[in-house]
Amino acid sequence: MPQDIEQPNEHTKLLSHPANDRRFSAVQRAEDVQSVIGSYMSKDEQALSSAPIGERLPYNDYTTVDWLHDLVKDSYRFRSIHSRPGIRHRIVATFDACSGWIAAALIGILTACVAFLVDVAEATVSDWKLGYCTSNPFANREACCTDHRPFFGAAKANPGEGCDEWQMWTGGWYRAFGIYVGFALAFGAISSSLTMLTKSTLPAAAPGHSEQHQEPGAETGQPVTGKSMYLAAGSGIPEIKTILSGFVIPHFLDFKVLFVKAVGAVFAVATGMCLGKEGPFVHISTCVAYLVGRCFPKYRENERKMRELLSAGCSSGLSVAFGAPIGGILFSYEEISTYFPRKVLWRAFFCSLWAAVILKALNPTGTGKLALFETNYGTSYSPVHYLVFILLGLAGGLWGGTFCKCNFIWSKTFRQFRIIKNYPVFEVFIVVLATGLLQYPNPMTREPGDKIIKNLLQDCRQSTSSWICQHEANDSPPKYIGWLVYGTFVKLVLTTVTFGCKVPSGIIIPALDAGAFFGRLVGQSVTTISPGIFAMVGAAAFLAGVSRMTISLCVIMFELTGELEYIVPNMIAILVAKWVADALEHEGVYDLAQTVLGHPFLDLDHAIGLVQKENALVEELIPPKQTMEDITVNVLKDNKVPRKLLAQKLDKLKERGLLDAGLVLVQDGMLQGYLAEGELDFGLTNLGGVWNSSDRVRLLGLAEEGEPDLSSFVDRTPLSICAKAPMEYAVEMFGKLGLRHLCVVEEGTGKLVGVILKKRLVVWLEGLKHR
Repeated sequence: MPQDIEQPNEHTKLLSHPANDRRFSAVQRAEDVQSVIGSYMSKDEQALSSAPIGERLPYNDYTTVDWLHDLVKDSYRFRSIHSRPGIRHRIVATFDACSGWIAAALIGILTACVAFLVDVAEATVSDWKLGYCTSNPFANREACCTDHRPFFGAAKANPGEGCDEWQMWTGGWYRAFGIYVGFALAFGAISSSLTMLTKSTLPAAAPGHSEQHQEPGAETGQPVTGKSMYLAAGSGIPEIKTILSGFVIPHFLDFKVLFVKAVGAVFAVATGMCLGKEGPFVHISTCVAYLVGRCFPKYRENERKMRELLSAGCSSGLSVAFGAPIGGILFSYEEISTYFPRKVLWRAFFCSLWAAVILKALNPTGTGKLALFETNYGTSYSPVHYLVFILLGLAGGLWGGTFCKCNFIWSKTFRQFRIIKNYPVFEVFIVVLATGLLQYPNPMTREPGDKIIKNLLQDCRQSTSSWICQHEANDSPPKYIGWLVYGTFVKLVLTTVTFGCKVPSGIIIPALDAGAFFGRLVGQSVTTISPGIFAMVGAAAFLAGVSRMTISLCVIMFELTGELEYIVPNMIAILVAKWVADALEHEGVYDLAQTVLGHPFLDLDHAIGLVQKENALVEELIPPKQTMEDITVNVLKDNKVPRKLLAQKLDKLKERGLLDAGLVLVQDGMLQGYLAEGELDFGLTNLGGVWNSSDRVRLLGLAEEGEPDLSSFVDRTPLSICAKAPMEYAVEMFGKLGLRHLCVVEEGTGKLVGVILKKRLVVWLEGLKHR
């Protein structure tokens, strides 16, 4: 007698759930195929074979990170570790919970060690342009003539006048001038040559270029070409912003780049060019964070988690660069990161703490203090001085906006000359030569950038031994005023043409120098308080105009100088400078650098501001008809397609050159899933070796034993949006959910009509900027 079928009741599930091992069952039974899968995928990723979102290969070059997929992947890993009983598994779970804090501490410690080596080496090499220490050739001038030595606290220091141990190369001014320029050129050649070793070619010349409509059968005859970049050049901040926003730049955080960046920064700063090592420190700290994260499977196998660690690591870069741990955290939050939850904030705090503790113990400056430019003016300001602070803010904003425009034009014109573009070392040679010829005659610009600002911020009421104080004690003679004007002008011009050279460089110190020169110049007309105060406020204003930093910059200035009394003047100047600079050029220097470099970057705030000016719908981003035909796979009722068809579709995707593309699977026009190009290529190339060329490959449904099956790589839950939805919906979904792609369905019928890639949205937004 047949058994009675169980009748449904209120406890019966609405949807039946097949066994978890139903996906990829046939492939799992083939040992050779399973071996291939294991060599490419982590265990956490293979665990997703039974999930509707599908498995993913490791992200390849210049692709977009799928934040939602990595979130689910981390949830699988978390449940796997924390749900097992027993003491051993409990210990493993505890270590997993603490691994983020352990990694943050290691990042801070290692970053401080690298910063110590760079600081000490740079100070020594930079002083070699002027002379050498007879008692220790590897000591800089300050360490040679005073008791300010690394590892030791500050003792009673000799002011350095008539220091017998420091030997100048020559006593003649012109011969010293020639030696100075000669050393600078040599250092520039070394730094630029090292940077050339990090040349890399990225896959696509411009994101979204391959989405252009092509007629069926049309042959372009031109393969998709990549673009070249030097991974160790510049500050690295624009690239880091791109990475943290969810894109992959290959090899940018490798140890080779870290080493070249550190050594190259030493010689680049030693040339005397208008650049600083503070920006490169952010790149160095991010490299350290990446290398440390690779030691933890939790971060190594999940790009979303890795970016959380990178955001925390960024903060230690500014922490060691300026001795400003709180300012470094705020800089990472305000300027660099696009995803900064509270747990990242706490770990950034912990990371910066360790970086500051270790750096203070190593004591690279020999003062025993973290504050690089500690001052004690001993006077306060009155309400009438607010007008001067506003004036400094106006000047900083005018120069900041002008600098951004001029540097952008310089990059698009001068650096496009064939000889400059093909031989970047030659550009560095020209800039170093011009810098040496223009800066050496001025006693105030002869020193490295950090020493220049330290001299300009000093209060001459407490010290009269310096060159600046000696001249201000004589009522600021016209020659001294002329040197201040000359220094301001030279710094403004040289900073404009230097930023973007193919050496490790940053914009922070040069902007501070230019602002400090202008502030000290303005301070000569206001005798009621120290001119160093106006130099400090002017420095903050000029940097705010260039970078558009606000809160983080104000805190950094406080931590740099230790002057809590002057937070309000800095706030006034910074806000005025930002408003004026935004009126001239709405993008800061790092945003424009991203445009020049061509990196895809989705800034949600700027994107919403652009979209709000347009009455646009999502349907504007639907690809052309030919494109949709190339990327759409109509799956028959048996849920299989010929392998030959998939191979043809893959060839079409590769012709387009976008590594984020994929195939959309439809049945009767309805969206059924999404198969990314990387997984499709892996399946046909690596797994397909055990299949016959005439086989039909399963993409949907349950696999039978022994049949070719790629269904485990198919995302069965792709997010979709109506074609008539406002464009703000799509921008918010890409920006806040971290989507890689978004399917578009027809209003009313729900049938698939298009697919939007994140890069395509970025290109469309770029077009709005130039309307």
